[in-house]
Amino acid sequence: MRVKNARAISRMRNAGRMVAECFALLEEKIRPGVPLSVLDKLVEDYITKQGATPLYKGYKGSSAEHPPFPGVICASVNHEICHGLPDNRVLKEGDLIGIDIGLKHKGFCGDACYTFPVGKVSPQAERMMAIGKEGLRVGIEAAQPGGYLHDIGAAINGYADSQGVSVVHEWGGHGIGRSLHEPPSVSHIRQPTRGPRLRRGMTFTIEPMINAGTHEWFLLNDGWTVVTADGALSVQYEHTIAITKNGPEILTKL
Repeated sequence: MRVKNARAISRMRNAGRMVAECFALLEEKIRPGVPLSVLDKLVEDYITKQGATPLYKGYKGSSAEHPPFPGVICASVNHEICHGLPDNRVLKEGDLIGIDIGLKHKGFCGDACYTFPVGKVSPQAERMMAIGKEGLRVGIEAAQPGGYLHDIGAAINGYADSQGVSVVHEWGGHGIGRSLHEPPSVSHIRQPTRGPRLRRGMTFTIEPMINAGTHEWFLLNDGWTVVTADGALSVQYEHTIAITKNGPEILTKL
């Protein structure tokens, strides 16, 4: 895991602030009748105006055959877990939409996700959003200097179990800095070992994906969109954090 100095973390904090400002803009625009493509364009225009670079548009998977991602944001609706396409689908009353945004500014990256309600949502949807936010909070709280990387997944997994929901196993957080994806992989479930010790200057994302039903999933034919295997609701919340001498600092909040 690459350790960052104070200057690097300051630049990541600035990039993270821009990501958070994108979410503030989106919150005003997310409502029934709005196409996902309009939200994508809103974020692209803002990122460009700030002199930053969107990280997802054109991003390719692990193989040369994988199609490049077509949008600036990932827009995952209802049973979509992650990597949903910001296409011409129109939001409906009662939907949940998870929006993931990554950008780079002055050589450093910021990355976060937030799940929004569309109009009035069901009590189950409200509960899932509350669980998702708390799952992220307990994961961040577990990221203490001198602790271990896998404390994070143990905390999230334990909380999800207590609520009768599941955590997606295969998709996790990641180191971040000059690149969007750096070592290590940050699991959101219990692991048999404790992993590396956490120390000052480490930066990574925590981004649990929590499903109302099974943790199992499958990939759609578009090559990107990951959906729940049973069609149940899924929520995701994510922050980029830095480990400091006083504990974890969230870099992607206003």
